[in-house]
Amino acid sequence: MTSPQNDAQQLEMFQDMFAALKSPAPPAAAPPAPQSYAPPAPLFKAPSTPTRSLPAPPVGPNDPPLQKIQLGSHTVHYALRRSARRSHGFMIDDDGLRVTSPRRSSHADIESAIRAKQGWILTKLFERGERRVMRAQRAPVEWVDGARLPYLGGDITLRLQGAARSHCVFDAEARTLNVGVTPGLSEWQLRERVKRWFQDEARRLFGERLDLYAPRVGVSYNAYAISSAGTRWGSCTVAGNIRLNWKLVHYPLALLDYVVVHELAHLREMNHSPRFWAVVGEVFPDYDGAKAALKKRSVEMPVLFPEE
Repeated sequence: MTSPQNDAQQLEMFQDMFAALKSPAPPAAAPPAPQSYAPPAPLFKAPSTPTRSLPAPPVGPNDPPLQKIQLGSHTVHYALRRSARRSHGFMIDDDGLRVTSPRRSSHADIESAIRAKQGWILTKLFERGERRVMRAQRAPVEWVDGARLPYLGGDITLRLQGAARSHCVFDAEARTLNVGVTPGLSEWQLRERVKRWFQDEARRLFGERLDLYAPRVGVSYNAYAISSAGTRWGSCTVAGNIRLNWKLVHYPLALLDYVVVHELAHLREMNHSPRFWAVVGEVFPDYDGAKAALKKRSVEMPVLFPEE
């Protein structure tokens, strides 16, 4: 038998339990706000891929329209010329692809010949396109007193002096090109005066180097002249007439000599076969290094004459 005191304690306990059941439950804690996910920043950022462009030959008012061919995913525009030659010839420079084909070749034959050299053509066109973009990004030389001009692989200093008559004199010891500036002389006239000096120097040097190397190659040439081709450094005909790009005067003498030997070697081998390169190697063993250096320096060369 329970005592009245125990009954009172049990009643009080049940009353507390019922009161707890009837009282509202404390609000549940709000769930944590979802965290926005941000991917980790890359440690290294890959350089953007440069836009690759394919150069196309310019078309003059009297020139025939360009031809075009699809090589993979690339549309190539090219200038076509017909000649008496028996095979297809390809020439690529900063102005794009030029194809010379036999007069009786059909369009299908020409396209077949182009596709046979597709890899080489696209590689060279991309190289030329990138070089052209890099050249366009180079700042031109400022034609002021103290300007530095490239000459035979080094720099010479342009000195402008007021004068009653125009003159252009090179001081080899001081390595300065002294130009007399007459009243009213414009910048383009100054550039033309300096260009003529460079061309005269090139003409003199070419004669000296041709006479030096022709006996070593074992040939004799008929005549030589300077050219202003875009990036073609030289040419040689079967008659022994040699043309050399006057802008070679900006480069080290060793690179000028390589081009001279290259053109003289064509008088023994009018091609670019292994026999031809063997002839070049007899006189200029490191022709591969010279080719690479000429290509590299042509991209780095400052812009002297924007119109060239």
